Amino acid sequence: MLLGFLLVCAAVCDASHNFSIPNVAASFDSTPKPFEINVDPGFIEDTRRRVETARAPISIGDVDDGPTLENFTVIKDYWVNEYNWEKTQESINQRLKQFTAIVEVADDNATILVPLHYVHHLSPRDDAIPLLFIHGWPGSFLEVINIIDQLTNPPNTSLPAFHVVAPSIPGFGFSPAPQHAGFGPVKSAQAFNALMHQLGYPKYVMQGGDFGGMILRYQANMFPKNVVTALSNFWVLMPTEYDLHNLIVGSSSDEETFYITRSEGFVNNDNGFRMIQQTKPLTAAYALTDSPLGNALWVYSIMEIIVDPTDFTWMPDEIITWSLMYYIQGPYGGMRMYKEMLNDGAFSSVAFADLPIVSQPVAISQFPYDLAYGLPLDWARRGGNVVKCFVHDHGGHFASYEVPQLLLNDIWSWFGDKNNSGTGIFY
Repeated sequence: MLLGFLLVCAAVCDASHNFSIPNVAASFDSTPKPFEINVDPGFIEDTRRRVETARAPISIGDVDDGPTLENFTVIKDYWVNEYNWEKTQESINQRLKQFTAIVEVADDNATILVPLHYVHHLSPRDDAIPLLFIHGWPGSFLEVINIIDQLTNPPNTSLPAFHVVAPSIPGFGFSPAPQHAGFGPVKSAQAFNALMHQLGYPKYVMQGGDFGGMILRYQANMFPKNVVTALSNFWVLMPTEYDLHNLIVGSSSDEETFYITRSEGFVNNDNGFRMIQQTKPLTAAYALTDSPLGNALWVYSIMEIIVDPTDFTWMPDEIITWSLMYYIQGPYGGMRMYKEMLNDGAFSSVAFADLPIVSQPVAISQFPYDLAYGLPLDWARRGGNVVKCFVHDHGGHFASYEVPQLLLNDIWSWFGDKNNSGTGIFY
């Protein structure tokens, strides 16, 4: 027993010195350390040269096969001639207080050390609530940038304030990618719960979309004594065989018919990227790791169709910056999360699977350009204790970034409801 314990300790100690992020100066320790993005200028220049010599596919006319050749040309020209990474990283460092740390995650009889990059902003208010914000794909920790100041410093004292923690999922942004298979939503939930404990938040609330909305459900299910309540803007469920039968025989409601048609349409028409990333992500990663412009257009192919064009248009600067959150350390780690989602049971073939039941009170936010829009409330309650549903007439998948005020209002409304959300325990 003693020998085994010493071997585990030796492995832990050795591993703590091996964590790094490709092309970035960063260190990780068992205690939080301030972090500023500082990407190797040589890598940035190599990236620019690769973009400059990128070759476009041939054109076969006006077809809906993905981003257009015009997209390719506009992004390429901007990247080569105007994009300024040094200015971009300086802006991010000024706006977001970032840290690195190592947390421990239990794995059978062993302990896994998980290096994390995260944003942590403290509110000046004594009554502030700890809030864990989790991003998704093809986003990153940058999703929190347009709401974090108002979350920590609301415009008036009648609104709840928050201490905000926004980690990068391992393999995304500046959290090093897992070195072994098996790190999916379950271990992400364990790591993020450990991070909140490390920061002195044994009880906290959660908010997330996309992967964040899915990890949220695992985490709330696994740690009911720690996660008090949550707000998800990606509370998605697939229709059951019974629901589909009702549609066929004409007994579905208009609301149910809309949701079934929408969800089935996404699975059948816009899901190709997921099929690759959850089956053979390395195959695509070879090309995307070698081609920064190819990687940018890969993520943009999803980014462009899940935002409300009446509210928001992606600018070349944003497309490039968001894609670099994958390209800097290499996109494989983030892409592979889809395979880990499948392995942990979040996906089932081409569809979403039944996610863990959440017993805590939950609110959901729905935006028209997101997949979860139109989910009937009684169906939503199949996944847990959904108490409140905010339905918006505009906005999309990246609500915190594209329509921040709408999501802020939902966050304040839900977590400010001390009785129904359970946040009264923080006062």
